[in-house]
Amino acid sequence: MERTVKSKVVGYRTQDGAGVSLVRVLGDHSVDEFDPILMLDSFDSTDPDDYTAGFPLHPHRGIETISYLARGKMTHLDSLGNEDTISDGEVQWMTAGSGIMHEERLPACERMLGVQLWLNLPAAEKMCEPAYHPIRKGQIEDIEIEGGVLRLVAGSYKGHTGFEAPHLPFDYYALELEPHAQVVLDFERDRSVMAFTLLGDCRIAGEPIDEKTAVKLTEGDTLSIEAGDEPAQVLVMSSQRLDEPVHWGGPIVMDTRAGLLEAFDELDRGTFIKGKIRFDA
Repeated sequence: MERTVKSKVVGYRTQDGAGVSLVRVLGDHSVDEFDPILMLDSFDSTDPDDYTAGFPLHPHRGIETISYLARGKMTHLDSLGNEDTISDGEVQWMTAGSGIMHEERLPACERMLGVQLWLNLPAAEKMCEPAYHPIRKGQIEDIEIEGGVLRLVAGSYKGHTGFEAPHLPFDYYALELEPHAQVVLDFERDRSVMAFTLLGDCRIAGEPIDEKTAVKLTEGDTLSIEAGDEPAQVLVMSSQRLDEPVHWGGPIVMDTRAGLLEAFDELDRGTFIKGKIRFDA
């Protein structure tokens, strides 16, 4: 059974951090529909003034942040002195877990093009050990498909395996398609699947989708994606719904209001960080 478009969300221009201009696509208005993905921000600029202010030191708890850069650079720094930079085609995967303080610096480059998404953590694992894991270009397999390439950011694809998500099953594909190229992807029927048109317009499940649009798909076994008149880059994510309560306050996402309030109380009292942040280089 082919998947069809259940809903779509067009991003809007806003600012975050110290004044980073970005396209916010998913947020608190789309939590249930796109479960377990909470937020999706897209960066796309050739003007360093749009993004070099970066994201100063801030806390997270209860989520994982996953940043994929098609182009550009991003430096992760945290309160324990860890520092790491990714560039074109690489990923920063951070498990906030019980609590992390970090910042992201965005050095000037020819073009900043990418996505950061927030992946919710199951209630039972909200307070897991924090960790940071860079996924280098050489660790991401480029799988040739008809009319393009499937970059296996995480999970598996037809016997190929990539980075294994530590807390939820999560397949993350970055498709790079030539004009009018079409690919059909196979999925387990009950998986929660979404796509995001990072670059270029295309057709997803037969429906025209503009650039910078997130699409939630119905249940099914297959999904068709076809590029338009120009090359396209489409990100496809597949996981399982959590169907758990979400209590979201700024950078903290918990499964109970009491847990959310406790997190902010701990920030005030200086007891937020529970242990050392693991760096998986």
